[in-house]
Parts: sequence; C-alpha cells; structure tokens
Amino acid sequence: MFDTLKEINQRPKPFEFYTASELWTNEHTAQQMLQYHLNDDIEASSRKSTFIEKSCNWIAEYFNIGGKKVIDFGCGPGLYAQRLAQKGAFVTGIDFSVNSINHARTVAHESGLSIHYLVSDYLELETDEKFDLITMIMCDFCALSPAQRKTLLGKFNAMLKPKGSILMDVYSLKAFEKKVESATYEKNQLFGFWSPNDYYAFVNTFKYEDEKVLLDKYTIIEANQPRRIVYNWLQHYSFDALQREFNQNNLTIRGKFANVAGEDFSPKLDEFAIIAVQ
Repeated sequence: MFDTLKEINQRPKPFEFYTASELWTNEHTAQQMLQYHLNDDIEASSRKSTFIEKSCNWIAEYFNIGGKKVIDFGCGPGLYAQRLAQKGAFVTGIDFSVNSINHARTVAHESGLSIHYLVSDYLELETDEKFDLITMIMCDFCALSPAQRKTLLGKFNAMLKPKGSILMDVYSLKAFEKKVESATYEKNQLFGFWSPNDYYAFVNTFKYEDEKVLLDKYTIIEANQPRRIVYNWLQHYSFDALQREFNQNNLTIRGKFANVAGEDFSPKLDEFAIIAVQ
C-alpha cells in the first residue's frame, strides 16, 4: 500500500506523459466533456455564450472574415465555428473528440451552414489548404509540450496564406503565481466525471517553477479495473516568453489583448491573447 501511495504522489518530469486522448476519446469522459462545453453556467471547457458572441463579433470585424477561410483548432462542438460561419467565413473545425464533432455537424446541418469538420488529432493534420485565419481558443496551446508546440507552429506556418493571421490565448504568469501545490483524495470526484461507476480519485497539483508549468495529475481507481492516470499539463507564459517561442518558429506577434474578444491587455490577468503573422 505504501509503495502504491508513493507512486500515486510521484512528481513526473515536465510533459513526461501525455494523456489528452483519455479525456476526449474515452466514451464516458468524452460525453462529460461535451456536456461541460454546452453548459452555459460554467466555464470548464468553453466560455459562456455571451463572451463567445462578443468574441466572434470582434473576430469578424477585426479580421474582416467575410468570404475568408478560417480554421479553428480544437473546435470542440463548434461554438466558434458556427458563429464565424454565420458571419460569412468558410470555416474548417478540427477536434479529436468524435462526440463534439458529431454534435457540431448536427448543429451545422440544422442551421443550414456549410462547415468542414474533421475528427483528427491536430498534431497529425496534413493538408495543402491555406487559411486567412487560424484560431486556437481556450488556451489549448498551453496543454502541449514544447516539442508538440513546435510541431503545431510549423503547421501553422505552412497553412497561413500571405498576410494571414493566427489568433490564440494562453495562460499568464499571474495565473501560475496563484496556484499552490496540493494533494486531495475524493470518492467520485467531479460528480462522477471519470466513470459511471463508483471510483476514488487522487488529485495531485504540481508546480514546476523553472519551466512555469502546472500539472494536475488524476489517478482514478475503480473496482476490478486497471488504475488510470490522466495528466493535465498547462504551460504559463509571460508575453516576452511567448514572443521568443514564436520568433524561434519564424512567426511574429503583432498584437496582444486581454482575451480573444479584443479587450485591452493587462499583465494582471490570468490569460492573454495574441495575434501572430509570418
């Protein structure tokens, strides 16, 4: 028992393990994630509809998206893709959650919208298409390792049209500073999020000060089932650090904002958004 508890509470190296598929492709948790996306009372997976409306209005005006090609990485159930298509953009959405994409396709069909949805890991996306605007929203970029981010930025570079733009948001150092390391133990943690059956969840939060990385490590234990471990990594950035990373990948940040609704940047906020170009 002692050795098991020691293993559960063990701190891995930054981005040593990657288990995103556990959240999005496990049948039960994928359905739970979809419900979080669609629940307008919480901001666990998506922001509230009032913010999304404001954000899409700003995106449409700032980038003049009418008649332009837009791709939304990590599009989920199409909350942004749907609205941008309604504003005249030719939209592609990519996500590896089958549940989310099926929901997005249903909504698009019922709304009479022509949106191209792809079920795929965006790190493996291969396409010759070029886009006027690439979006990646809800700080998805921060969940990727340095190597994965480099791969993704290379794809962005290849997919941008001349004068095309990238819009994304990230977690700030202010958010990192607020977090504290912790270890908790709870039955059916998150109200049964991890399984339809009874389970016990150990949740370890680790901070990596040098790398400015946060890890929430979930160890899920069910009766007569193998132990599951899910790693939720989140990179946090100063503006200068993000700018260096983009410059190293032949991209230039040309604007910074408080969020993807174009509000004024502040170093005191938990997130910030950027626009990047080649």
